[in-house]
Amino acid sequence: MKAVFLDRDGVLNEAVVRGGKPYSPASVDEVVISADAPAALASLRQHGYRLIMATNQPDIARKLMPRETVERINRFICDSLPIDAVEMCEHDDSDNCDCRKPRPGLLTRAARRDGIDLAQSFMIGDRWSDIEAGRSAGCRTVLIGSGYGDITLPPHAAVSNLADAAAWIVAQSLK
Repeated sequence: MKAVFLDRDGVLNEAVVRGGKPYSPASVDEVVISADAPAALASLRQHGYRLIMATNQPDIARKLMPRETVERINRFICDSLPIDAVEMCEHDDSDNCDCRKPRPGLLTRAARRDGIDLAQSFMIGDRWSDIEAGRSAGCRTVLIGSGYGDITLPPHAAVSNLADAAAWIVAQSLK
């Protein structure tokens, strides 16, 4: 089985940008689904990809947002888009867990559970940690946007939006 792992904030939904830095929405009311997400995900699904949201949500560990709020946001996104599974890390950097991107634990856990061939899979993200997690897991990677100026490892492709990311992935699978 092949999959596309998708970061949440900045990929599936619009990130809330303050002072040039991306943040998670604080409630369902702040969630804006990326305009191109429905068609992009439908195309990926049509080409046989399992769609998995892979998201860091450290505001839970930082006590800035209750787990219930994050879960409501995740449910809203999953109800709005054809997401097959959610992998979430709720730890902070200091927890030193294996699931917080840039580590690949979210992707490898899903691969073990679902029988996913990571070499045939992709990670789409908007930050360096997404790209590094995908590369560490053995996936091809797609960066949406500029990476907020902090890309350390080059992605396999850099595009401006999710529709372009989906088109690039589909093109790779047809080769």
